[in-house]
Amino acid sequence: MTEMSAANGLVLERSRPLRLFTLFILYVGQGMPIGLFWFAIPAWMAVNGASAADIGSVAALTALPWSLKLVNGFIMDRYTYLAMGRRRVWILGAQMVMIFCLIIAALLNPSASDVAILGAIAFAVNLATTFQDVAVDGLAVDIMTEDERARGSGMMFGGQAIGISAATAITGFLIEDFGAPVSYLCVAALIAMLCIYIACFRERQGERSLPWSAGEANERNLEIQLDAWWPLLKSTCASLFTVQSLLWIAVLFSLGILYGGMAGAGPIIGANYVGWDVSAISAHTAIAGLVSGVLVMTLGGWLGDKFGAKMIGMIWIAITILLMLSMFGLSEHWGSSFLFLIFLYGWLSLNNLRTVAILPIAMRLCDPKVAATQFTIYMAVSNFGISFGAFMLGQSDKMGGLQSIFAIVALGHVIGLVLLLTVKFPRRPEYYQILKRRELRAVQKPA
Repeated sequence: MTEMSAANGLVLERSRPLRLFTLFILYVGQGMPIGLFWFAIPAWMAVNGASAADIGSVAALTALPWSLKLVNGFIMDRYTYLAMGRRRVWILGAQMVMIFCLIIAALLNPSASDVAILGAIAFAVNLATTFQDVAVDGLAVDIMTEDERARGSGMMFGGQAIGISAATAITGFLIEDFGAPVSYLCVAALIAMLCIYIACFRERQGERSLPWSAGEANERNLEIQLDAWWPLLKSTCASLFTVQSLLWIAVLFSLGILYGGMAGAGPIIGANYVGWDVSAISAHTAIAGLVSGVLVMTLGGWLGDKFGAKMIGMIWIAITILLMLSMFGLSEHWGSSFLFLIFLYGWLSLNNLRTVAILPIAMRLCDPKVAATQFTIYMAVSNFGISFGAFMLGQSDKMGGLQSIFAIVALGHVIGLVLLLTVKFPRRPEYYQILKRRELRAVQKPA
């Protein structure tokens, strides 16, 4: 047994590999309900004859908690059980609620035409998932050092992509062969296994692993904890309502439209144009998600470290615009399985690669005292974009057909690209150190 394990079990602050693995596995876990409700359920609905409006309604209710999660950050920064760390108690609580909701879903067993019930279940499960997401994001901002943020972002979103793809493949198969209730229970069981891991680590030295365990709050957390609403709101507003921050919010909303529009459009094209069944659509979506996960954990993090978040983010955005415009122009060829696979692999990979590339910018904009709140607001704005994309998918028939969603997504990305090109968002600390050294040499240079 290592000295670290013997002294206090698994402690995140003392081990970089443990930090990265923990963020990875937690994002795998939160990807599971996303895979179920964003991909497997819409595919099941599409194959069973649900309209774009019905699928869009369920997708919008699935996305809605992710848009409202800005409230979660305020609650978590204000209230927590510091003896267990700033975030762990929220992660465990959220996962228990997810398990409970999935069991209820299995008992209710709504059909593909029960849009209101499916939407309510999707909303409830994703509401719990957002609490986990906010807690994990806050943990990442709290615990990661600057030099590991790009790699950490890759591990986080790579893990989420793998979790989504695994859940999509598994639940798609289970729905096809055994029915939806089995898929709900399967995801619940996998999340329960993750709860065991969460109980095994601590955020910082000396904390409790469980409420009844020995340990106490870390001094660093006690110092930065805001125990009243006014200081919390004041610090958040001071950091959030700067010009850079507000323009960053516009970027996030514009880019979020992609996921909301394409998560629903993909199953519709696969079922109604290509002619695939639930298991085929789910399997290919899962493989595409797995590929995107591997890409962000390897290529995504490495490129961000080497060339910078802003430059790499702009490259992925430009390629996404080209993909969206191509799908818009090639609507007559949507029946081609080859074109569909290019689209499916393309949008999933580009969405994750872009997210990983630009995430460090959001982290640099956050004040540590209100990290969960501020970072959550940024992600909530992105999720407002996702909800807007899902809503616009439901309106596509009124706007001339399904191809209109590709034009809307492309326009959103054009706006995001222009803002990234024109606004000076914060860079890595070493960038400013280099500029300072150059200025110093210029001053010291003899005339």
